[in-house]
Amino acid sequence: MGALSENGAYQRLFALRGELTALRRELHAMPELGFQETRTAARVVEALRLCGVDEIHTGIGRTGVVAVIHGRGGAGGRQIGLRADMDALPLQEDNEVPWRSASPGLMHACGHDGHTTMLLAAARYLAETRRFAGSAVLIFQPGEEGYAGAREMIQDGLFERFPVESVYAMHNWPLMPAGRIGLNAGAMMASADQIEIVLQGRGGHGAHPHLAVDPVLMAGHVITAVQSLVSRNVAPLDQAVVSLCAMQAGDPGAFSVIPREARLTGTVRTFRPEVQQLIEERLNALIESLALGFGGHATVNYKRLYPATINSAPEAAFAARVAASLVGEAQVQTDLPPSMGSEDFSFMLQVKPGAYLRIGQAAADGSGACSLHNPRYDFNDEILPLGGALFAALVEQGLPLTSSHPE
Repeated sequence: MGALSENGAYQRLFALRGELTALRRELHAMPELGFQETRTAARVVEALRLCGVDEIHTGIGRTGVVAVIHGRGGAGGRQIGLRADMDALPLQEDNEVPWRSASPGLMHACGHDGHTTMLLAAARYLAETRRFAGSAVLIFQPGEEGYAGAREMIQDGLFERFPVESVYAMHNWPLMPAGRIGLNAGAMMASADQIEIVLQGRGGHGAHPHLAVDPVLMAGHVITAVQSLVSRNVAPLDQAVVSLCAMQAGDPGAFSVIPREARLTGTVRTFRPEVQQLIEERLNALIESLALGFGGHATVNYKRLYPATINSAPEAAFAARVAASLVGEAQVQTDLPPSMGSEDFSFMLQVKPGAYLRIGQAAADGSGACSLHNPRYDFNDEILPLGGALFAALVEQGLPLTSSHPE
């Protein structure tokens, strides 16, 4: 069994839970969108300076911040990366808490304020104790919510400047009880692709449809036919989702006008590149053929946004052992089903081995159980010490002290 009561990092951060809660709520009240996290980044830098970290680097990936903490023996040696996301969502908050968003139309509805606070908590503990050999690289990433901030940081030389051997991240999970941690040794999140379908026909009078080529009718057939892509093309043991989520055609006020064009937008989610490629090819062929059959024309714009988030097996096993040392094996789920949602930490895992974990935040009284991206969501501050301790333990156990670096 794990023993939180005996874990030094957890006990230290539990004693600081009031400060951590205040910081998390401060960040919650000042949400910023991707690549606009100037105040958030400045607050992170301020907190890092107070922690006494060895290095602070700003402006990586536009608004990203990286801190470095050297263990006993100073700089040099192995490095482990820890990542937290900082950005918020374009969503109007519906909570009435004192720390609710002070920016209309913006909200921390995914818990990035909590992730940032947990990594700052780890920074404070690691800088105080330095019970590890090598260096901890703390990555405060901008633009996770659709802006590919991880890719931006990588393209800005993140891993050339900080050559970590592995990298870890975690995300709160309202569907999991607080105190529980989940992961698996493979796919954690799906890839996210965006599709836009433009169907072009010939406009006309609704009373004389035979003189027109109706794109609305085409759209109806496309919506139905696309549902066959997964059921009749993807192997049953694979997983994929194709969802058409919006349609625009004509003017609602022009009730008797057949428009010239209809547009559909949606998303494709897959785990394996082979399945992703198959769906893209079949989607193009199917829609172009349907449009041609109605005498129209179709254009499909298929945009690959985020790759699938795939844990490397050795690092996932290591992270599971670290988690179990904190909360006990019974509280660690190592076969967590993957989510069809997406995560741009996937870009980091394409470059470096590592693992993405979920940390439960649903309390017994029902708090913390509201779904992500919901206007009533709020981060459960009770898990801040555990998240910080887990980040710290990944470093301490991944970069253990040796006889040349005694306690």
